[in-house]
Amino acid sequence: MRIPVLTITMLLAIASCNSPSVTQRQDQNAVNGTAETATVPAGPIGNDTAASTQDNVAQAPNETGAPGTVGGLPDDRTPLQEPNGPIDPKSAEAAGQVVQHYGALLEQKKFADARKLWGGDGEASGQSAAQFAAAYDKYAQIHSEVGRPTDMEGAAGSSYITVPFRLFGTLKSGGAFNLVGPLTLRRVNDVPGSTEEQRQWHIEKSGLKPRP
Repeated sequence: MRIPVLTITMLLAIASCNSPSVTQRQDQNAVNGTAETATVPAGPIGNDTAASTQDNVAQAPNETGAPGTVGGLPDDRTPLQEPNGPIDPKSAEAAGQVVQHYGALLEQKKFADARKLWGGDGEASGQSAAQFAAAYDKYAQIHSEVGRPTDMEGAAGSSYITVPFRLFGTLKSGGAFNLVGPLTLRRVNDVPGSTEEQRQWHIEKSGLKPRP
């Protein structure tokens, strides 16, 4: 576990990572005077940013993104703890677990399942299942980290929670990528007419952006 964030693969009983870790080519870049870059997919990764945004990827995944530094999650000093018992499905911890599951599915390249964690059975991602999978196809390895959820907020019969999130790893082309930002989750409150599915936490919005 990385403090103050959680490494997804340590929290979920899901097979080992099978996502993008790029072989860093710093030596070659140093010779050529160039740096590898990666384009941020639209939709699930930064669905509030332009698809043409580029990653700043001069460093390898294990050399960047320490908590509280540029490229890392907030250094909140109170990381989300592993549950010791049942979790209230309405709680912030439950929202955090959804994000943990999401990151693990991306690491496993189970993109169809990851998309279903978005609202409306994936529609909130703004992409079809094929588009969603294609957005991640460039990655050779994906790793994820989850920060502590914020306090819950409510509006118009729904509850919202923001969870700090980080995706990083390597590209099939050989460069590294690092995306950091909040994921906003939503659940419909226990109001008449709401379904069990609507009363579960789903990803509503992504604020992932490239970081050095």
